[in-house]
Amino acid sequence: MAKKKKYYAVAAGKSPGIYTAWFGPSGAEKQVRGYPGAVYKGFIDLTEAEAFLEAYQEGKNKSQVRQKATETTKKVKSSHLRAIDQGKIIVYTDGGAIENPGPGGYGVVIMQGGRIKKEISKGYQLTTNNRMELMACIAGLQAFKNPSAIILFSDSRYVVNGIEKGWARKWQANGWMRTRTEPAVNPDLWEQLLSLCDKHDVEFRWVKGHAGIEANERCDELATMAASKPNLSADTVYEKNMAVK
Repeated sequence: MAKKKKYYAVAAGKSPGIYTAWFGPSGAEKQVRGYPGAVYKGFIDLTEAEAFLEAYQEGKNKSQVRQKATETTKKVKSSHLRAIDQGKIIVYTDGGAIENPGPGGYGVVIMQGGRIKKEISKGYQLTTNNRMELMACIAGLQAFKNPSAIILFSDSRYVVNGIEKGWARKWQANGWMRTRTEPAVNPDLWEQLLSLCDKHDVEFRWVKGHAGIEANERCDELATMAASKPNLSADTVYEKNMAVK
């Protein structure tokens, strides 16, 4: 059975952009109906839709636009497949907060041999997007008692760059100051994450969210469900800091 298209990219129309519905007052169909030379296409995942718009804006023809969209999605998915081929443990993470700050949650999917081995999630009554992204990584790595070789996929550049570009190590070395006058944010969580990275052999890789990778999509579902539950836990450090302010 063919997969249903979820995204509609309108490159040339009344209001160009990406739409999640075809019909209706806020659908893509309204943007292209009666518009001379309308350019649009439906996609299964968001990455291809975004690449379609980008290529069109660069002045490429329709064939080149479609080719770039397909190549972008393949590149994202190939990183995932290479990790499987290397035989390493794969950890996918995601986190977010409603309204930011607000109720939040994180989701973790642990894979080995291309199969899901474990799922982890938790919600908090008041927190932020970045704290949930960090807590997701911490929870994923804490799941391993023994030192392990792990590839961790996150759609948070804040997290991936913080580790891979050495920002968090620098903040730590400077007494958790981002600059001479500005403190680093979330030092309690960065401290935990760096400690876990010392224990394990971890490679952080950024992956674009909603790019059609099932484990990444599942993390998003877990995080959303966790944030929507009643009687959520307290993100004690964050709430304490907010009370001080």
